[in-house]
Amino acid sequence: MPSINLLPWRQALRQRRRKEFMVGLAAALAVAGVVTLLAHLSVSSMIDAQKRRNELLKAEITELDKAIEQILALEEQKARMIARMQVIDTLQSSRPEVVKMFDQIVSTLPEGVYLTSVKQAGRKIEFNGVAQSSTRVSAFMRNIDASESLSAPELKVIQTGRDAGPGAQFTLFASQRAPAGQEEATPPKRTARVSEARQ
Repeated sequence: MPSINLLPWRQALRQRRRKEFMVGLAAALAVAGVVTLLAHLSVSSMIDAQKRRNELLKAEITELDKAIEQILALEEQKARMIARMQVIDTLQSSRPEVVKMFDQIVSTLPEGVYLTSVKQAGRKIEFNGVAQSSTRVSAFMRNIDASESLSAPELKVIQTGRDAGPGAQFTLFASQRAPAGQEEATPPKRTARVSEARQ
């Protein structure tokens, strides 16, 4: 019976399988490389797109901040204009009241009383003057209490004698009455009172 040598056939099969394995391995590596490259490109593209969006958002936020600053400046300017208009309206509406008040001051001065200064802070009025006697000052206070524009006279200081010069020097406070329609509540009428007197 003749003998058959199978070694070359087995070696050829082994080499063919090794070659197929190497080809498959190379193909797998190539596919893996392509997939990795595509993934890298995709991620890089997404990062670049996000950076562009971030830059766009920063630019829009900067524009919004500028717009907000302009709005705040306009609001502040508007508030100043409203305040000025209110002051102007108050001055215009108080003109007749001021004229009436000075007319009342003149009409309440009795003979023998002379004013050296008149100061006003809000609705509080300070009178400084000289009277021939303390009786004249009392008459001045009664006239103030009975006037239409002034009320609540309050004598703070009265000086008579050699140091005060001729007559009696006095400092007197009064309140300006609110115009009709602006009075919130009418307080009880206060009588004239003397808080300090020096003879």
